[in-house]
Amino acid sequence: MSQLNEADGPAASQAPERPAWAAVLAMALGVFGLVTAEFLPASLLTSMAADLDISEGAAGQAVTATAVIGMATSLLISAATRRVDRRTVLLAFSVLLIFSNVLVAMAPDLPLLLLGRVLLGIALGGFWTMSAAVTMRLVPEAQVPQALSITFSGVAAATILAAPVGSFLGDIIGWRNVFLIAAVLGAVTLIVQLATLPRMAPTGSTRLRTLADVLARPGVGLGMGAAMLVFTGHFAFFTYIRPFLETVTGVGTSTVSAVLLGFGIANFLGTLLAGRLLKRSLRVTLVAMPLSMGALGVGLVLLGSVPMAAALMIAAWGLAFGAVPVAWSTWLTRTVPDQAESAGGLLVAAINLAIAMGAAAGGGMLDLSGVTGVFAGSSAILLAAASMILIGIRSRAAAAIA
Repeated sequence: MSQLNEADGPAASQAPERPAWAAVLAMALGVFGLVTAEFLPASLLTSMAADLDISEGAAGQAVTATAVIGMATSLLISAATRRVDRRTVLLAFSVLLIFSNVLVAMAPDLPLLLLGRVLLGIALGGFWTMSAAVTMRLVPEAQVPQALSITFSGVAAATILAAPVGSFLGDIIGWRNVFLIAAVLGAVTLIVQLATLPRMAPTGSTRLRTLADVLARPGVGLGMGAAMLVFTGHFAFFTYIRPFLETVTGVGTSTVSAVLLGFGIANFLGTLLAGRLLKRSLRVTLVAMPLSMGALGVGLVLLGSVPMAAALMIAAWGLAFGAVPVAWSTWLTRTVPDQAESAGGLLVAAINLAIAMGAAAGGGMLDLSGVTGVFAGSSAILLAAASMILIGIRSRAAAAIA
């Protein structure tokens, strides 16, 4: 199989004649293992802090370390591994996942705990960057949206299971053993990937300069900006969903947990349904999801005090957002097929920045106008994103800049 250069058109020659669904499932398992490990500290923070004799704020830096390193890795990994077989790189990320969880489980103090989370950040940022580019090489072009929806179902599954299961098991067997279980999951992932992932020679000529070249292509910068707005609007909403339910809807802890479970299940279903939507129209899906979420945000501002209405609208939000990562990854594979890894790094960095911006902007709005102000602001951002996509985003390939 010949490699494509930067100036080549769509990477059609990289797509196999038959889909490698077992390898796609291995990618989904990798996503599940990585995101589960990413989410675990949120449910185990109190126990971790008490055992290590540190504050909960200090223990929370385990999450910060992973996010910061993940963002940096997403920008650098394609250039750093440009001559390495993609199968080897993905297997290395699974090895890092295992070592990260073992190191965290055995950590006697905060520095070693943070080191373990740094290793996870490298694996997480690197895997996310390459996930779309690798998935598009595992199935024929027409089946890429379906394959991406399967790959990203690992995120939704982790969203549903990681926090509640981690918290439950942490109370029974201790937080360190929960991370050891996560290491075992990483080992299973490694075995499955060894058995199913084909060799994939690196394509293109990825260097740090390539990031700027890709961003300069027609429509790419606009697309990245629109994606950042969508994720910013979502995380402004999601970060403060609990205080909204407690203060505006007026429900207790058990109901909050039930509503969040409903959100997670709906998110999982949305991820699975994304493939069908994208087969019909990528552009309509890109516009419809933030438009729906923006409208739901307005509905929550107006009817959020009614528990059943709030629960249904939050579940609908989860269903809509489930399609968002799949849709933007599909846009990436169609718009920049010859540099999907570099574009993936830019998208992952944009999403990480959006998470930080959404949480920070939401906090500012919370202090100024209360939690309903957060949801109103989130809706405004999402509706602006939908308008931006409608006006300027196309799914055609962006020509390489000479």
